[in-house]
Amino acid sequence: MGILWYIVIFISLTGHGDANGPDSCNHEGGLCRVGSCVSGEYLARYCFEPIILCCKSLSPTTAKS
Repeated sequence: MGILWYIVIFISLTGHGDANGPDSCNHEGGLCRVGSCVSGEYLARYCFEPIILCCKSLSPTTAKS
């Protein structure tokens, strides 16, 4: 019966929310942060909901040619 609880917890964690993982966040120009975004950033979505956030910069970065 104890193993059943582990299976239920695992399934609930893998299917929770709209978390997309760190690769998706980094690909779109964001950074995964624990707790909260720093000054000058906003919460775009979650890397791993609800603790690890995908934060993006408020100002767009300009690429130098």
